[in-house]
Amino acid sequence: MSSEKARTAKWLIGFLALSIAAVCTSANDAPAGGAPYQVKDGNKVDPKTLNGWKTWRALACERCHGDQQQGLVGPSLIESLKHLSKEDFHTTVMNGRPEKGMPPFSGSAMVNQNWEGLYAYLKGRSDGKIKPGHVYPMD
Repeated sequence: MSSEKARTAKWLIGFLALSIAAVCTSANDAPAGGAPYQVKDGNKVDPKTLNGWKTWRALACERCHGDQQQGLVGPSLIESLKHLSKEDFHTTVMNGRPEKGMPPFSGSAMVNQNWEGLYAYLKGRSDGKIKPGHVYPMD
């Protein structure tokens, strides 16, 4: 076999090995259906989602939306995230809904840095994939 063919064969074998490894990754660890989060065992999440949960906690969002996102004076985020797009979520969080009592969070550095993680966490809760309560980093 010529050196050109040998290099091509090695490249192809390497590519196939990586492709097979990607396909064989546990479905429990990979985002389901393009989900913005990764979750394992219901309470272990990817770093971005973990930072979203930390943002939720730091801003005490449970005061209005409930400790399990079920809604109190603010709406249930479990239900809202079933139909709210990521873009609409961003607009709502950044601009607030002052007429309904929700302040804008565009001035918060933590929210600006972690809003996508917050969306991921709440989407995972809404999808029923992330359990209520404390979440932890994935192994």
